[in-house]
Amino acid sequence: MCRFIAYKGKPLLLADLVIHPSHSLVHQSYNSKERPKPTNGDGFGLGWYVPQISQEPCFFTSVTPAWANQNLRRIAAKTVSPCIFAHVRAASAGLDITQLNCHPFQFGRYLWMHNGLVGAFRQIKRPLRRQLNDVSYHAVLGTTDSEHAFGLFLNFLPDLEQKLPAEVLAETMAKTIARLCEMGGEADPVAESILNFAVTDGDAMVASRYSTNGHPATLYYCTGADYECPSGTCRIDDGDSAFTIIASEPLTELREQWTAVAHNHLVVVPPDRVPVTQALD
Repeated sequence: MCRFIAYKGKPLLLADLVIHPSHSLVHQSYNSKERPKPTNGDGFGLGWYVPQISQEPCFFTSVTPAWANQNLRRIAAKTVSPCIFAHVRAASAGLDITQLNCHPFQFGRYLWMHNGLVGAFRQIKRPLRRQLNDVSYHAVLGTTDSEHAFGLFLNFLPDLEQKLPAEVLAETMAKTIARLCEMGGEADPVAESILNFAVTDGDAMVASRYSTNGHPATLYYCTGADYECPSGTCRIDDGDSAFTIIASEPLTELREQWTAVAHNHLVVVPPDRVPVTQALD
């Protein structure tokens, strides 16, 4: 299992998500509160967009623990972006700890993260790869179930070049989850899948909270008029939706400002940044 954060809104300092909050992503890397094992020390990654330079994101990954990486603090303290993905990893058994296996994964304009596991992955890995077109197949560089799920998502996208509406990203996410569960169930009917995914193209975001066993990993979102962390004390101002944060665990102490995503639902954040939720069959 892992922990992640996704942000869309006015340009924000990366440190205001990953370092400054009382329960920042760095804090979650060594003291996660809402998973059985509190440590997520098998690497980390940051992805962010600079739309005035490129539609493709910049991303930085490392196999070191987030709490011990000085480059993470240096970059986060001096980088702002309107769309940010950040992830700390707890590697699944049998999967290598390498930079290629650290989230977020990137292809073209897209970033992808995962918290959970794909059921019966060892049994379905080869047939899953056979389903991918050439572009999606070669987009998978590592060995994780998470990146193979990303390859399947790319395979299902109707167009890899053109920017697509948030609704299309949501439909493709739902189709990806359905196929993974279908394949995993056929390979091993008792294998569980926990599929908290997040994807963005820099303008829209979609995240899922899904499991086949009725016990999904935690996922929350919040929105408001302003989000600031002056002197390390973070404040969320209620009001019109000027930003959306999706996080495995609330970053701040005021939990009433965070909404838990319902089991087997998507959170869809279109470019206007007003999030909506929708059920998955």
